Amino acid sequence: MGRSQETFNKKEVRNKKEKKRKEKEKKRLARKENEKTGNLDDMIAYVDENGMITDTPPDPSKKRDIKLEDIEIGVPTRHDEEDDDPVRKGVVSFFNESKGFGFIKDSITKQGVFVHINNLLEEIKEGNIVTFEVEMGHKGPSAVRVKIFREKSPVAPESPPEPPPVPVPEL
Repeated sequence: MGRSQETFNKKEVRNKKEKKRKEKEKKRLARKENEKTGNLDDMIAYVDENGMITDTPPDPSKKRDIKLEDIEIGVPTRHDEEDDDPVRKGVVSFFNESKGFGFIKDSITKQGVFVHINNLLEEIKEGNIVTFEVEMGHKGPSAVRVKIFREKSPVAPESPPEPPPVPVPEL
């Protein structure tokens, strides 16, 4: 009688494959037994009053009525933020004459507006009160047609106070 052609290693590999196949079959049957029924109620999600997704239906007592006219879609319109007069006043907060640009602090909005030397009607300096118009430039609002409204008040050099007059005795 001849020896079997199967070696120990071949038997071991076959046994491992068989064991793996049986474990896989057990897992598949276990999943099938624990599987939920796919009814519609399990798939529904609700949004609560805070906008969070939940699986419980909302409380009808917390329901609010919203008028259709109150819903705004898009960018809200500006009511009376800008005046009819396009000319604004402001103070030159920074101006670099060598580079030809600066910033004006708007007196109403308190925002800095860029100004270029090409948009000046008169020469300006830091601290001057100016009138200007605002146009949208490449990188944001830009002041155009800038002219001096009032120059900054010159600071007088401090001098010592005068002494009070000395009374002269009468003779």
